[in-house]
Amino acid sequence: MNSYRRLTVALALTLLVASAALFPQTSSPENKKEEAGHKTKKPEKKSEPAKPAAEEEKKEEEKKGGMSADTFSGLQFRLIGPAVASGRVIAFAVNPKNHAEYYVGVASGGVWKTVNDGTTWMPVFDGEGSYSIGWVTLDPNDPSVVWVGAGESNGQRSVAYGDGIYRSDDAGKSWKNLGLKKSEHIGRIVIDPRDSKGVYVAAEGPLWGPGGDRGLYKTSDGGKTWKAVLTISENTGVADVAMDPSNPDILYASAYQRRRHVYTMIDGGPESAIYKSTDAGATWNKLKSGLPSEDMGRIGLAVSPVDPNVVYATIEAADGKGGIFRSTDKGATWERRNEFDEGALYYARVFPDPKNVDRIYIMNVFLRISDDGGKTLRKANEINHHIDNHAVWIDPDNTRHCLVGSDGGVAETFDGFTSWQFKANLPTVQFYDVTVDNALPFYGVCGGTQDNFSWCGPARTKNVNGIMNSDWYVTTGGDGFRSQVDPEDPNTVYSESQYGVLVRYDRRTGEELVIQPQEGKGEPPLRWNWDSPLIISPYSHTRLYFAANKLFRSDDRGNTWKLISPDLTRQTDRNKLPVMGKVWGPDAVAKNQSTSFYGNIVSLTESPKKENLIYVGTDDGLIQVTPDGGGTWTKYDKFPGVPETTYVSRLAASHHDANTVYAAFDNHKNEDFKPYLLKSADMGKTWNSIAGDLPENGPVLAFAEDPVNPNLLFAGTEFGAFFTIDGAKKWVRLKGGLPTIAVRDMVIQTRENDLVLATFGRGFYILDNIAPLRQLKPETLERAATLFPVKDALMYIERHPLGGPKKAFLGDALYTADNPPFGATFTYYLKEKLKTKKEARQEAEKEAAKKGQTLPYPSHDQLRAEAEEPKPEVYLMVYDESGMPIRRVDAVVTEGFHRAAWDLRYFAPSETEQEHPGEEFLPATAQGPLVMPGKYSARLFKRVTGAVTELGGPQAFTVVADGTAGLSPSDRAAQEEFHRKVARLYRAVSGAINSANDVQTRLKAIRKALQDTPSAEPLSAAADSIEQRSNDILRALRGDVALAARNENVPTSINDRVSNIMEGERFAMTRPTQTHLDAYAIAADEFAQQLAKLRTLIQVDLAKLEKDMEAAGAPWTPGRVPEWQEQK
Repeated sequence: MNSYRRLTVALALTLLVASAALFPQTSSPENKKEEAGHKTKKPEKKSEPAKPAAEEEKKEEEKKGGMSADTFSGLQFRLIGPAVASGRVIAFAVNPKNHAEYYVGVASGGVWKTVNDGTTWMPVFDGEGSYSIGWVTLDPNDPSVVWVGAGESNGQRSVAYGDGIYRSDDAGKSWKNLGLKKSEHIGRIVIDPRDSKGVYVAAEGPLWGPGGDRGLYKTSDGGKTWKAVLTISENTGVADVAMDPSNPDILYASAYQRRRHVYTMIDGGPESAIYKSTDAGATWNKLKSGLPSEDMGRIGLAVSPVDPNVVYATIEAADGKGGIFRSTDKGATWERRNEFDEGALYYARVFPDPKNVDRIYIMNVFLRISDDGGKTLRKANEINHHIDNHAVWIDPDNTRHCLVGSDGGVAETFDGFTSWQFKANLPTVQFYDVTVDNALPFYGVCGGTQDNFSWCGPARTKNVNGIMNSDWYVTTGGDGFRSQVDPEDPNTVYSESQYGVLVRYDRRTGEELVIQPQEGKGEPPLRWNWDSPLIISPYSHTRLYFAANKLFRSDDRGNTWKLISPDLTRQTDRNKLPVMGKVWGPDAVAKNQSTSFYGNIVSLTESPKKENLIYVGTDDGLIQVTPDGGGTWTKYDKFPGVPETTYVSRLAASHHDANTVYAAFDNHKNEDFKPYLLKSADMGKTWNSIAGDLPENGPVLAFAEDPVNPNLLFAGTEFGAFFTIDGAKKWVRLKGGLPTIAVRDMVIQTRENDLVLATFGRGFYILDNIAPLRQLKPETLERAATLFPVKDALMYIERHPLGGPKKAFLGDALYTADNPPFGATFTYYLKEKLKTKKEARQEAEKEAAKKGQTLPYPSHDQLRAEAEEPKPEVYLMVYDESGMPIRRVDAVVTEGFHRAAWDLRYFAPSETEQEHPGEEFLPATAQGPLVMPGKYSARLFKRVTGAVTELGGPQAFTVVADGTAGLSPSDRAAQEEFHRKVARLYRAVSGAINSANDVQTRLKAIRKALQDTPSAEPLSAAADSIEQRSNDILRALRGDVALAARNENVPTSINDRVSNIMEGERFAMTRPTQTHLDAYAIAADEFAQQLAKLRTLIQVDLAKLEKDMEAAGAPWTPGRVPEWQEQK
């Protein structure tokens, strides 16, 4: 590890997490409670059931008049991973009856389930209202009942918030929100083993403001209603709760006073404490004996399942008085066993061993284990395992077998933390930022992650396997943030880790050169943000802009830097700002821990229409503008509707107008979740909100203006991606293929017209080809159907690096992300679903029933018409340049936007079944030949009750050959001509084989019929002759099956020669070899002879035999139409 890597890893260990947003609201004075016999009097709280999804969608449809999320759900985002690292894992819930089945709570990636010990995973929480997870647990009496607390409990920089408690009664298939929606951060859920309806929830409450659902809540009816059984104040919630396994009425709860803002963190106070109840939460006593008298912070609790008299606590406290504490008398007295107290806001979890009362597991940077009740600690072997541990499950049947959740994902050990098996198939990476390059033939995607480095990988590959973990590479270590790629040299990548440690990475050599600007002699230290903004100027690929609290410019790729601004922030002393109603002293618990130095630049853009017009945004709510590359600056500090000092999350100068700029503000760290998105048409002098009807509970984190259509805008929010086609009058969610997730950054790859998202917990997503949205107008949705312009298609031969498609022979655990479909992709829109007569009738009957009406019973003719009606079809027809139809592409008939792909091949020459069952990983030989590069067109059709109607088109497009093939146009023409000849021959040979086989099938029935017709016995000789000649023909066509079955070397058949040509050239774009030309000539000559024999056999000899059988009165046989005439 080089010195720079050591530096970034050291930073990762000490600084921990990430930041964004702003100033506090003054809280009311702290509530004072009795220390002993404290009894809450707060009334029961009715749960707030989640609104059904269908109801929400209906309201959206009514509000937006057709511009709804469902309309565009057919435009599917494509996850490209990676899964080489995963995001932070918070909790495990393991089925006690089957340890291979468990659920994983991902801090900002939802809930995932495996039924095969992590061989495969299924996300089971994607459609719910939250993606941030605080806790997951199973009903101890029924493991199919799953409880989830939404909202991570670690109060670090980038923590997200949840919307309450969820329960699934069907093992994660469906969920119901049970309320406590204002809890935002859930520490733990425990269930009474005597009565599964009795559930306790440790609700930390809002991190960035007072109030909310804060405290320990209890339900006695399975979540229908909740009662706050322990409340402290509007600033203090409950971080943890532990239940005595021998007496579930005994509970321990840790009160947790804390507050975070953009500029600070206070992780404790006088209200943090440990409470105990012996009557199922009815009354509580504050525990004190042996515990710190100083202000405490976050406290983790655990009761030993071996001896419930033993209770453990990890305590964060002021003045170094925290550590690991133990009670051996159920909390009456405590002993400080160890001084270890690090990073409680990010960890503070202790797990007891299920077999050894003295063994505990402490979650921290390094997983620590004590075998003597916390007195001494040893580190688990973290070699080959990601540090920053948050959760552990210890197998009660074999305590050397454990699951561990860390910032890197899920790992499993079978030898007590000596060696590790990492689950490299869980795509839950937390990306802060994204950029794209201009590499050919496919562009690359780069970005930085929370505690998992900065990565680059391909948007797609030529491999049939898709995008694999091995396709990704690291550009720098530590926590990763902004990346930029030289637009003229995709091998030069600029990447940064926390606090502005910027490197220039050369992919050719693997070298990383640190190029971070430094202070001059005697100058005050720069203030770098955790995620410092970096851009490459649109006017020079070697010009960089990089910002701390001042802006730097480099014209030589970072070798030298020039300071082009003064301090552009408010320069506020954060230590003088009030938090929770007062200004805290320097000894406050974890004061300012894991926060950037306040007053720095966090967003940056240069106008692509006017060189040197630069905008910067700060973490304290300023936008500064220079029109002359830093010569002069103008400060703007007030924006309509936006609270002062709100964090400027994104800036984007318009591609279309030099005076236009967009700004997104994020105030969630003041407990303000509104979307603030503004536009200025005069270089920042005046602003107007364009947030429109964006959801009110999701801050805007990312923004992109389409470089072609100025009215097409995209926004990434805390809970998804949105677009508008009318300059922000109406926003529509893009939900196709995209789960509920924070979209932290977005960029449009201009060459390919792709929208690329960085999500904070689910990796990178791509919406391929947004061009149809550019052409979309409101009136488009009123048309019956529309076929949109078609993007040119790249032709190449797909590779098989693993020997087969997808995962080949490497097992189901291998992670692969999908490429877009090979070939040309068609985008079309249907206003209404094409319904069958039966569907139309049933729909009419439902509508009538809603109105209390009854429709007449359908007539026999109507019912018969329904039964005989073919299903409606929608399809595309592809035409060559001459207008000849060459391929049909089937499509779906439902309403909305859809996509269908053509694989750039003519129709398959044969529909014969695969001859080798069990080898489905091999592509079928019967595949149509590739078309020639050139001009093509497509039309959209529907077929309803047999009538064909054109719905859209024609749309012209070009098939372009990949330049790496090296074929001249004449060579390519020769190849295509030959492939089409071979395909025609293959079709004929396959048909002949099927016809000969059909002869033999018919002969079996004929022989049985002859046996049943004594007068027809003389015809047996004719049947014998036909059978022998058909055997001879089949032997020539498909080979000597009888001898081949005995492993004898047999002559090459006609089918062998044709199949060998097709197989031999399937993975190549080259002029045909002479061997293949000769093989074709032989096969064509031999086939002509056999086909003539087959025609005579079927059309003459077999026809005569069947006619003679009919005359003899033999029973009917397949292929024969019986003759009959009424006898009078």
